[in-house]
Amino acid sequence: MKLSSEALPRRRSSETVLQTISRTFSAPEQQGAETGNYSHTGLFARAEELLAKRIIDGDPLAYFLQGQLYFEEGWYEEALTQFEKIKETDFQALYQLGVMYYDGLGTKEDPEKGVEYMKIIINSNSPKARHLKYAAAYNLGRSYFEGCGVKHSDKEAERLWLIAADHGNPKASVKAQSTLGMFYSTSNPKDLKKAFFWHSEACGNGSLESQGILGVMYLYGQGIHQNTKAALECLKEAAERGNVYAQGHLVEYYYKRKFYTKAAAFARRIAENDNIDMLAKITDCLPVYIAKGVAMATFYFARCLQLGLGIQQDQAAAKNYYSRACLLDPDVTSDLELAANHGRI
Repeated sequence: MKLSSEALPRRRSSETVLQTISRTFSAPEQQGAETGNYSHTGLFARAEELLAKRIIDGDPLAYFLQGQLYFEEGWYEEALTQFEKIKETDFQALYQLGVMYYDGLGTKEDPEKGVEYMKIIINSNSPKARHLKYAAAYNLGRSYFEGCGVKHSDKEAERLWLIAADHGNPKASVKAQSTLGMFYSTSNPKDLKKAFFWHSEACGNGSLESQGILGVMYLYGQGIHQNTKAALECLKEAAERGNVYAQGHLVEYYYKRKFYTKAAAFARRIAENDNIDMLAKITDCLPVYIAKGVAMATFYFARCLQLGLGIQQDQAAAKNYYSRACLLDPDVTSDLELAANHGRI
């Protein structure tokens, strides 16, 4: 299971960096007008202009905001250069550099350096590093889990993720809480009760990933008594928020309940998703689960086309969609094909 880094914790999490820059450097009476009247390109140019002036004036915050501006725009080489200038005095810049070196953003991958920077943050006594510690612990746990930059150790990964999750604290790492749910559901042996607990905590703290998985656990009674009503509540809300894994399971639910027209129409829309990485970036869900959701929907759409259920029969199109499902996730497709061959779907 390939994980993703924790995004930089921000005290104003609802703001984009452009909004932050506009709020920070605009006069109070101009803030609303400037943010509302500038296009994205115009606001970006205005932000660069304001930050360049503040950097000349020696404002340390401006150095970081310029790097963060470039980072969020995907200008990773420029962001890296800016963060490198202030990494000795700015923990947020150091954190971003740790992520960039580990993931190879704007530079060659250097997981050892990424690990080193996260350890500096975790071990720091500075108040300026305090809000980064949970996220840094999650990232370091990821390193041990993946055996990248350090020797692989599930035990150390679990220890660090438990620190980062902080008993379900909403101000801690929600990504760590969600990851613990996935960790316990795939460990050997599995501990589905722990998995359910951590997905519940993460879902309550806003995790879209865990909300979809929690719906599946309710639906099939994994780690909790089966509860179809709770399952559908979780799955439908997660699906509306963009969780493709939840969408795929809803298609399966509609198909098995013989709501074929609804299943086929929903599955068709999901099957059109062809950029898994972009969906992962937008939703902050893992690509592997997004691929599973699209594969499920694609298979069931193929099944509807093959049998003419809820849609006009089209054997040639069905064959094409079966092939696409297999490319997306061979394991999911194989399980569904086996179920179809045995008359279970």
